[in-house]
Amino acid sequence: MDWNTRLQVQVGSTPICPIDSFQPTITTPATPIHSVEADNVGVSFGPRTATFTMALPAIGTAVAELTRMALDRTRFEITVAEADGDDWSFAKLLFRDCIITSANPSNVMIQGAPAATFNGIILAFGEDADIET
Repeated sequence: MDWNTRLQVQVGSTPICPIDSFQPTITTPATPIHSVEADNVGVSFGPRTATFTMALPAIGTAVAELTRMALDRTRFEITVAEADGDDWSFAKLLFRDCIITSANPSNVMIQGAPAATFNGIILAFGEDADIET
């Protein structure tokens, strides 16, 4: 395994915070088309949609920053960052124009750090520029 990469939230060229857990859901609705002569002669596609759930430790200022971004409807990117010495630098853009639609800034924990969960939509994904060959 390559442990020198991680996902992060980035606004413009400014990294906001690393992501501990990220679960995207991409939906591509399709409806079969039937005719009088035969079944399943074609398909009609609906618009693609993408949503996500991400979690991060509720420590430091990252959760407050993401909550402010949710309230302000600030768009951001989900990127891959690579370890470069003692720092992390941008490596690849994964999802563009993300918007947080709901925030659960913290759950009370008896032990360990509380986790903050954010849900959102991805408005730009799957373009040729997003695919590394």
